[in-house]
Amino acid sequence: MSEVKIGLIGGTGLGDALGAEDGKSVEIDTPFGEPSSQITQTRWGDVDVAIVQRHGPGHVLNPSRVPYRANIFALKSLGVTHLVASGATGSLREQIKPRDLVIIDQVIDKTYKRDNTFYEAAAVHVTFDEPFCPIMRRWLLGAAATLEGVTVHDGGTYVCMEGPAFSTKAESHMHRQWGGDLIGMTAMPEARLAREAEIAYATVALPTDYDCWRPHEPGISAQDLLTEILGHVQHATANSVSLIKQALQDITPLRDQPSPAHSALDLAIWSDKAGISRDEVDRLAPLWGRCFD
Repeated sequence: MSEVKIGLIGGTGLGDALGAEDGKSVEIDTPFGEPSSQITQTRWGDVDVAIVQRHGPGHVLNPSRVPYRANIFALKSLGVTHLVASGATGSLREQIKPRDLVIIDQVIDKTYKRDNTFYEAAAVHVTFDEPFCPIMRRWLLGAAATLEGVTVHDGGTYVCMEGPAFSTKAESHMHRQWGGDLIGMTAMPEARLAREAEIAYATVALPTDYDCWRPHEPGISAQDLLTEILGHVQHATANSVSLIKQALQDITPLRDQPSPAHSALDLAIWSDKAGISRDEVDRLAPLWGRCFD
């Protein structure tokens, strides 16, 4: 793949660190409504980058209200081929410490309120055994190897819960028994929609605390605990920015090897294409138009 355009989904700090203030913001309407925020298009070195704030300006959208379909559709419409997402999580493992980073490789989806497909008028079944692009994961891990003072874990299972409330202790222990390594609220359906849009997708998870399975230090107040977690968020965000900036310095691995996600629809459309209305084909043309040429 010669043309690579990177999409980034995260908070405002990510965009600011990559010079988004020097970019061009565009408003895009989609068949699924407006994205969470304007899409900021900029460049980092020689790389075209498009940035969206998942929770909107001011972090006003809770995880269940994020317009995931609109975000992915808008990025696809702008030509994004590879998408790096970041988000805060709780750690379910002692060895995954707050302020570390995790390049996750698996996900367990516990969400139930969210629209999780673009294709409501056709039977489209993408493969999803590897929810995160292996090529992008290797690319990010290669960049991580050059960073100093940042612990980056290779792989981990992300349990995506509906939220917005956090887990009970019973749920937290159950997630650990399931094999979960992290608990968060935003990886799904984002990862699945990216696959349906044939966008390569990877997530950098930012552990900020140990969820509630691990007892807190005795005597710590709720306010002090919140202050501590917010400090971890800022530090982990800075670490993720360093990682992404380092990775963007060399996107050769992404140019040289197409992601399996880029052909995800080849065998996924099970409906008789002749039976799908032309209006629906045209409505979703940025996503599946190539399959109807």
